[in-house]
Amino acid sequence: MNEEKLGNPAVVGLGGFGMTTLILQFHNLGWVGVGPVLWLGIIFGGSAQLIAGLLEFKTGNNFGFCAFTGYGAFWISLCFYLIFGTNAELIKAYPVLKLTGHGLGIFLLMWTFFTFILFIASMKHHSTLAWIFLTLLLGFIGLDFKELAGNKLLGTLAAWDLIVCALLAWYLMAVAVYAECGINLPVGKPWIKSKE
Repeated sequence: MNEEKLGNPAVVGLGGFGMTTLILQFHNLGWVGVGPVLWLGIIFGGSAQLIAGLLEFKTGNNFGFCAFTGYGAFWISLCFYLIFGTNAELIKAYPVLKLTGHGLGIFLLMWTFFTFILFIASMKHHSTLAWIFLTLLLGFIGLDFKELAGNKLLGTLAAWDLIVCALLAWYLMAVAVYAECGINLPVGKPWIKSKE
């Protein structure tokens, strides 16, 4: 009896993560307004990535389940924080919703810790995944300093670093998509080898 062939949820998760991370950095560098970030963040980087993470559960991939579901939730919560935290009428009625640099900084700091945990695990997979999570971790650290310490230079460096992160995510998406066509792209060896 043949098992039904399933698609790889990672292609959607990586696609959504890469695109939304890229458009946010375009915004952070002043190249585009916040509107495209919010729409892509809610729909592709948020909802589609969240669904991809939940589908990873069925494959038994705890790393993908945690990463895609987690970062899908990140994008949705960030977009809602930006939408509701900058709405003057809502803030007047509910001051607790107001978006502040300190509040955003603490929000990002929590995701920095989350990313650090996944970075450790990524080093056991392959180099491409490890580079994605290293650049993501460094990007979050730069954004933490931007929001909590007012360091705009580190915020700009973080944006460029996260552009690299987004492109690496798209590369890993291409690895999975192209493999089905018989095109095998390299991903590199794990940074931490398993004991035999």
